[in-house]
Amino acid sequence: MNRKLCIIAGFGPGMGFAIAKRFAREGFDLVLLARHPDPALIEALERFGGRVTAYPTDLSRVETIGDVMASVRTDHGPADVLVYNGGAWNEGPPLAMRSEDFHRDLALCIVGAYACAQAVAGDMRARSGGVILFTGGGLALHPAYGVNVLSLVAGKSGLRGLGLALHDALKPDGIHVGMVTIAGVVASDTAFDPDRIADRYWDLVQEPKAEWTAEIVFTG
Repeated sequence: MNRKLCIIAGFGPGMGFAIAKRFAREGFDLVLLARHPDPALIEALERFGGRVTAYPTDLSRVETIGDVMASVRTDHGPADVLVYNGGAWNEGPPLAMRSEDFHRDLALCIVGAYACAQAVAGDMRARSGGVILFTGGGLALHPAYGVNVLSLVAGKSGLRGLGLALHDALKPDGIHVGMVTIAGVVASDTAFDPDRIADRYWDLVQEPKAEWTAEIVFTG
């Protein structure tokens, strides 16, 4: 049986690991992109029986993403699902952040998402099928709550616009672009437990084309 491939860009111990577990349980092989992939988390995912491969990647260095994604395709073939989970929480007084750091955070949140989506869209379009999912944030809906994390407000707001636009643009090509917008603080054993939220990513993958959803707002 041919196993499907899910790329998770922005893998870590929170939502990235929860999403990876959810897709591993469904029989997907996994490619994980992270600056410092945790071997213990990778070992935990391998217990589900699929192939798990990590590529050390700084998604804020968008000039490197094309080469990384090309290597992934050479090594594993085309992706069936891309989940983009990049983002950074950098807290401080409004307008106190260095402009170059603000630029880096926007690159991580928006430009990295664009580059990864661009890298997989050609194969998905060629076979009229595939899913691209973004991790959104509630600050895109209520930016006034994020005055001390302005780069995240701007990043998630831009990502939301990108995702909604691509949903309409790529649907005729058979590509489902969706977003899970997390309107709360992710923490285990709470209403925003990452495993509960990860189920919504799988819900989007399962939707028939006539019912494709652009955005799920997770409110706990």
